[in-house]
Parts: sequence; structure tokens; C-alpha cells
Amino acid sequence: MEKTLDQFNIVICGVGGQGLITLNKILVKAALNEGYEAKTSELHGLSQRGGSVETHIRFGEKIYSPLVKKGGANLIIAIEAQEALKASYYASKKTETVFVINDFIASIPTKEPIPSQKISELLKDFSKKVLLIPATEFTQKELGNSVLAGMYLLGMAFSNKLIPLKYSSILKAMEEIVPKQFFDLNKRALELAQKND
Repeated sequence: MEKTLDQFNIVICGVGGQGLITLNKILVKAALNEGYEAKTSELHGLSQRGGSVETHIRFGEKIYSPLVKKGGANLIIAIEAQEALKASYYASKKTETVFVINDFIASIPTKEPIPSQKISELLKDFSKKVLLIPATEFTQKELGNSVLAGMYLLGMAFSNKLIPLKYSSILKAMEEIVPKQFFDLNKRALELAQKND
């Protein structure tokens, strides 16, 4: 991927219980393993099941703030499709923000859900590239566990060369962060995404 690693900015969004914090830790650890400076921040810390969660990851040669600025994200990974709309604040065509979105809608009481295709259309105002992927459906079907959707999206981002880190660094970070009994399953989700791309 031809990007200067002056800095790279990622926003991960979704709802509590989808494994966002684990993804965040893996990416930060992988960046540190490659010798980059990395900073992270969890916003709207409602990480109880169903609450809105957003994490920021910034890495590069020198990083001063953990927060991604308005229009400053290179990559936005949305594990719940409606949350991608909230994260569009960090997207910009100028920054060439890419959205990798799970085609999954969490039901919100008293609110009519926005269809994922409509979300994809709306995001085209902020980005030239929006990938809508049925990660929840696929991981449930293939691995029997929809919580692996985030890991699957991470694999998709890698296979599309959207993250300027080495695959070996991600695997090493996973070994350090994911509990041993769940490592193989998470690795399978990552690998399946790359086969299916």
C-alpha cells in the first residue's frame, strides 16, 4: 500500500458486545510491534451489550493525540451498519476515507432501522469507496459465532490492502491479546475473509 506512514488513522464503531475493544488492542499492538508510535481512545464508552461504541487508533512516526480529527480517518470499520453514519464525521473524500461495513443492523427500540443499502448510498457523500460485507451472517454460518464479524472485517480490510501493517504483525498481536482458547477461531475468521475477497 503506497501510503507514507507519517500517520494512519482508523475509527472502529459498532455496539457493545461486538468485540471492538479487542480489535482496537490488536491493531495498536501490531503497530507497536512494527516500531510505530500508536495512540488509542475509546469514545462513548457504553460498551455494555447494545450500547454505541467508537474507538480511535492512530499510528505512525510521531502521534500527538489519540483522537482522529473531523475528516481525518483513512479507514472506518463499522461492525454495525447504522453506526457507520455516525462515524461519517471522521470521513472525507480528501482523506480518501474507506468504509468497511458489516451488513448488519442492530434493532434500536422505538427507532425505524435504516436499510444498509441506503446507508451505503448516504456514505458516498463522504467516501469514494464503501465496502458492504455480510460478516455477521458469514461468520455465523461458517464458524458458528457472529461475534467474529469484526475479525472477518479486519481480514477483509487486509485483503483489500487498506491497513499498512504486516499480516505477521497482526497474527503476533492476536497471539498476545486473544485468549489462547479463542485464538484459532479468530485466526480462521481472519483467513476466511481473505479467501472470500
